[in-house]
Amino acid sequence: MLLKKINNVPLLPVQKEGADKVANRVIFGPDDAAPNFSTRLFEFEPAGHTPYHQHPYEHQVLILEGELAYLNESKEEIPVHPGDAVMVMPGEMHGFRNRSNTNRAKMVCIIPIEYQNHR
Repeated sequence: MLLKKINNVPLLPVQKEGADKVANRVIFGPDDAAPNFSTRLFEFEPAGHTPYHQHPYEHQVLILEGELAYLNESKEEIPVHPGDAVMVMPGEMHGFRNRSNTNRAKMVCIIPIEYQNHR
């Protein structure tokens, strides 16, 4: 078993073109010898967002806190709330945006381990 305090995991800015005011913590990943999945906690500053992008693998997202929007393939913004879960399919264009200009937002994103960059 591996137990961590989330706040002890480094919070690093997302360094991808199109990302703004969003950072993540790799809670479990390659550095932990996780065999199948990487679990990341994304933290959005007010009005922060991920890039609008796609990739060849699914990921599963759990909304924990705040007022996020999911941008679908039509760039339509779909509000998602704490307690919501989103499955992003392989190849699907998508993004996430903090809808609030004053409050932070958080979500967990789980991806196949082979797609997680080592930190």
